[in-house]
Formats: sequence, structure tokens, C-alpha cells
Amino acid sequence: MNIDRSKTLDELEGTDWGPPEYDSRLVKTCHRLRKTPLKDFSVEDLRIMMQQGISPLFLVPMALDVLQANPLAEGDYYPGDLLNSVVSGVLTGFWKTDPSLLSRLKAVVASLKAMVEKQNPSVSSDLRELLVSVSSSVDKIIQQVGTEQ
Repeated sequence: MNIDRSKTLDELEGTDWGPPEYDSRLVKTCHRLRKTPLKDFSVEDLRIMMQQGISPLFLVPMALDVLQANPLAEGDYYPGDLLNSVVSGVLTGFWKTDPSLLSRLKAVVASLKAMVEKQNPSVSSDLRELLVSVSSSVDKIIQQVGTEQ
């Protein structure tokens, strides 16, 4: 799918969430991001929306573009937080909609694994834990989706 990144999620989905009905920073941020052109999204913006499972049809391909360039792309928390948000925040059923996206996700995880193995033994325990967690999550997604990719 070719996504017009000059548009907002509200424009692409033909919806308007209106003003936030709950007074929290997260809710206000998600509402603001729905009105932000996709081309202006930062890694942190993608991380937030992925963690909330919002608009994966448009945002997962963007997140995977970032992750293919750098599997450890980092929002505000830690190296790899975007990848962790993609595998933990996006509902499993989404991955059935476009198996090529799941293939891309698997390639990102393989790239991260190669990166960790190449840097052995200097890789931090946090990075190793991230790899184990993400690999396990992707394996579960594959099992649940029933894809033999």
C-alpha cells in the first residue's frame, strides 16, 4: 500500500476522533497525533501509537521502514523501544491482513539477532533481553496467525 504521508490519520481513515474525552497526557497525545501529518511523525510518535495499537494499517509499514534501517530505533525510553511496541501493541489479528508485513518484521528481528551476535560479548544484557522478548513475541504472533513464512 502506498501511503500519502502528507495526510493525517484522520484524513486517511475518514474519521475525526474529536476532542479528547479523558484528561490524560497519553489520550491528548494520541488525539494530537491523529491530526499530525504522517511525514512529521517522530520515532517516539510511532512508538506511542504502536503501543496503543492505533491505526496499524498506516503506521506499521512506517514503523517497519524505520526498523529496517535501525532495529534499535529509539523513542523516549530505550534502544529498541519502537520494535518492542510494534510486537507488543499491535493486535495479532492485524498481521493476517498483510503477510508481507510479518515477513518484514521477521527480517527486522533477524537483523537485530545478527547485530547482537556480531557484538558478542560486548552486548549489554538489556539488549539480549530485548532480543529474547521480541523473538518470543514474534514466534507467538507467527503461531497464532498460522503463517508458515
